[in-house]
Amino acid sequence: MTAQAIPFDHARLDRLMDEAGIDVLLATSKHNVQYLLGGHRSIFFDYMDAMGLSRYLPIVVYPKGKPDKAAYFGHRLEGFQKEVKPFWTPEAQTNSSGALDTMGKATDYLRRSGIPNKRIGIETTFMPMDAGAALKSAMPGSEIKDALVVLERQRLRKSPQELAMLKTSSEKVIDAMLAAIAQHGPGSTKAEITETLRREEVNRGLTFEYCLIAAGASHNRAPSPQRWEEGDVLSVDSGANYHGYIGDLARMAILGEPDAELEDMLGEIETIQRAAFKPIRAGAMGGEIYAAGEALVAKSKQHNNMEFLAHGMGLVSHEAPHLTNSGPVPYTDEDAHRPLEAGMVISVETTLKHPARGFIKLEDTIAVTDTGFEIFGEGGRGWNRGGTAAMR
Repeated sequence: MTAQAIPFDHARLDRLMDEAGIDVLLATSKHNVQYLLGGHRSIFFDYMDAMGLSRYLPIVVYPKGKPDKAAYFGHRLEGFQKEVKPFWTPEAQTNSSGALDTMGKATDYLRRSGIPNKRIGIETTFMPMDAGAALKSAMPGSEIKDALVVLERQRLRKSPQELAMLKTSSEKVIDAMLAAIAQHGPGSTKAEITETLRREEVNRGLTFEYCLIAAGASHNRAPSPQRWEEGDVLSVDSGANYHGYIGDLARMAILGEPDAELEDMLGEIETIQRAAFKPIRAGAMGGEIYAAGEALVAKSKQHNNMEFLAHGMGLVSHEAPHLTNSGPVPYTDEDAHRPLEAGMVISVETTLKHPARGFIKLEDTIAVTDTGFEIFGEGGRGWNRGGTAAMR
């Protein structure tokens, strides 16, 4: 097994495991299995987990410093994929069914392979109780530790291939948004616009995940029978993925022409976004992003109705870097106190929940580079006009 055949920086993972006191890692989440296997996702279980009386549970076994002893245990239907594209792991078994079956094969391998297993790292959030109990029973002398942070830190810096997929997903989401907005005029419902967006994203090779959509003066962002009428603003915030890598952006639209107040509001949000982008570069402290964005929010006459947020993006929304401990998704803010690194990807969003004019927001995806930053999916930042396709 050569280092070139391993699809991630295994020396980095070894260091992270050593720092966390983990001898061997058992990854079981779909996103971390995909990451560690270099892009593999089960074609049968891409959307679902449940199967009969159990569930799909893929397991990547990675021993610290011993990639030649790495293994993958998957469902029997993944055997077809293994024939087409063999896994890099020296041991690869695709003959399991439910969670207990897979865990049994993984623990059998741990015992007979001779690799150190006194300290086993698992993803506690992504380990079903029956499989976790089976692991403890099979390895009574081992300490079970949570490896969530280890894997978060491992995925922190994106490879050029990962960055390309994030850029593609972001650009395709923007294109789909603009196409959906153009197709809908007065009387279109939020549910109809969402369905059009879903189709537009799928037609561009994306997997649709969600659409948070608000219209008129309402701040409710669920698809619904509410109609988009002349003069109403429309906020579209959508997430879709390209081979697992998420494009998550928000843009604004209107039926008709925006008045001066609306132009000023969106212009102020754009100014805050750009100010938050400015300090982004490798070596800058992560907290500088919040310092720049929140300083302008505090000065705004709309500050009581405005929110600023920056979070990591990749295979998971709100993954590392973690820049705040006070946002809507609770986590620690360790990356606010550390230098940014090239390859990090950050979502920056500014939201105005105006009591009379509605929900106004921009969200952008920014990649950290050695010399600054790159915006993924920069189009459609102003007031996009609805119904323009019907007028052509």
